[in-house]
Amino acid sequence: MLRRLDTLIAPVVAIVFSIVFASFILLAFGANPLDTFLRMFEYATTPRSMALILNSSTTYYFSAVAVAIGFKMNLFNIGVNGQYRLATAVAALVAGYITFPGYIGIPIIIFISMLVGAAWAGIAAWLKVVRGVSEVISTIMLNFIAIGLIAYLMAPSVLGVQTAENVIGTPIIPEGNRIPEITLGNAPIPVYGMILLAVALGFAYWYILNRTRFGFDLRAVGMSPTAAVASGVNVKRMTVYAMLLSGAVAGLVGLPLLLGAQYTFTVNFPGNYGFTGIAIALLGRNHPVGIAFGALLWAFLDVSAQILDLIGVPREVIVIMQGVIVLSVVIAYEVTRRIKVRRQQAAVGMAGHQ
Repeated sequence: MLRRLDTLIAPVVAIVFSIVFASFILLAFGANPLDTFLRMFEYATTPRSMALILNSSTTYYFSAVAVAIGFKMNLFNIGVNGQYRLATAVAALVAGYITFPGYIGIPIIIFISMLVGAAWAGIAAWLKVVRGVSEVISTIMLNFIAIGLIAYLMAPSVLGVQTAENVIGTPIIPEGNRIPEITLGNAPIPVYGMILLAVALGFAYWYILNRTRFGFDLRAVGMSPTAAVASGVNVKRMTVYAMLLSGAVAGLVGLPLLLGAQYTFTVNFPGNYGFTGIAIALLGRNHPVGIAFGALLWAFLDVSAQILDLIGVPREVIVIMQGVIVLSVVIAYEVTRRIKVRRQQAAVGMAGHQ
């Protein structure tokens, strides 16, 4: 019971503190905090907004799980941005230039995107285990290299074309290579079909971590590499596996938007989902259910921010709230960790006096 409370206290405290902090900011702008939050909630619970929240949270979930896999081994995969952008660009080129019979192209495109993401993360894994290069440095550099490689591939003289919006991108993906959408009630906007894959990924992530030897080794290396080596775990091999798996999941990040809405990869394709995934993974404490709630909360704040401009409130308040949530949850986790250590020390002390 106490363990569950320790898990819930940190995010709850962070969210409450961010609401209080945002309330003071709203008062400074002359806005009524209670009325503002009520308007945000009313706007976010309309059918259109709820569909948008589910769509955004699907993308955020893939990104956060990709980051969380690295976190479980104390690996900071900050290269999710480059991994998913390059993977999505290659997948878009394959889907745009090759027509597959029926819907057989969908699993092929998903596999290709995951393969490219894993390969790009694999470079950072190789540099770490062979040359001792920090994954933070290598993944940051690989982000910039990925941007340059995408720009080369998108050039009209190479594989890019000019889209209907007069921007450079990939050919429009044919109907057979698109993932079917889901219509919820009277919502005017369909929900990405890849939300089902996100649910399956969450279950697979939980099962592998908690019910397999691989997951045990992964967590063991993250807790204590020295102890893991003593128990016969190959730390370098697990590092490579973790980075490859993280990169493969990162390859899924851009597919909901690519195969469910835009049907082309352009130079304007969103490129910051990776950093958002870091925040959501921290908020969800790397747990699949916690990440799901974190992704929904983040998407809720993003969508509800759209009403602020109409009521004369700067929407930057939402960005401030999101930043405060991240900082607060990190502090709250550290506080709860210290309380847990003191509780354990007190228990050991009491046992010693008996």
